[in-house]
Amino acid sequence: MTDWLTIRRGQAPLLVSFPHTGTNLAGLDDAFVSPWLAQRDTDWWIDQLYDFAEQLDATIVHTAISRSVIDVNRDPSGVSLYPGQTTTDLCPLETFDGDPLYKPGHEPDAAEIERRRETYHAPFHAALDSELLRLHRMHDRVVLYDCHSIRSVLPRLFEGRLPVFNLGTNDGRSADPALQAAVGAILEDSGESFVVNGRFKGGFITRHHGRPDNGVHALQMELSNRGYLNEPEGKGTPETWPVPYDADYAAPIRARLKTILQTALDWANTGASA
Repeated sequence: MTDWLTIRRGQAPLLVSFPHTGTNLAGLDDAFVSPWLAQRDTDWWIDQLYDFAEQLDATIVHTAISRSVIDVNRDPSGVSLYPGQTTTDLCPLETFDGDPLYKPGHEPDAAEIERRRETYHAPFHAALDSELLRLHRMHDRVVLYDCHSIRSVLPRLFEGRLPVFNLGTNDGRSADPALQAAVGAILEDSGESFVVNGRFKGGFITRHHGRPDNGVHALQMELSNRGYLNEPEGKGTPETWPVPYDADYAAPIRARLKTILQTALDWANTGASA
């Protein structure tokens, strides 16, 4: 553990990842146009939404570093996860809306990007590797559940209004079809809009660590903010975004997420050695 990387070690065959809830700008506040702009695309309050994961004895890996400093869910080689579509870089220069993040002349160069990769990206994934290996020594199947959220309307990234639930398994390559189907059935029963392997198929975490043939099954859940927040229209302003976390407002989707994680855990346990 460090001041920016925390690990809660559980014994259940479930690892929950929080790669984008961090707001720590790593001392780079003055390089950004504004701290608020650098933090706007945070996956707000997702760690609070899923705080029941500890009750399931899940292992939880969380980074406090903002995705604007470095995005631990991007391929460190710079290869695009979504060829032909607009996406953000390992060390993004723009927000989701295309607004410049940095003051002119303060953008990270290649050496600075590499420093951030070694300081934050590599240790985060080393922690995931280590925890998945530890859990796999105890269980035949382990589920890696990667938690995300995003604003419901972002014309630069996708058309129209994003479904509330966006489940990604890298087109079925990062998880067993039976697990994907079990979670998909819960989404279908929710009455909310959902898609499986739509615009968001899973980022580097899902694609790199999901190895069904080796017993590690990775799911990414991208939630539209409106599913658990009273989301304002448009980009928001420092006065309107982020909205405070409202437990009552979030309760319905939180209940559905509990069912999803419990189902994933039950599925993993069916593969446990006698």
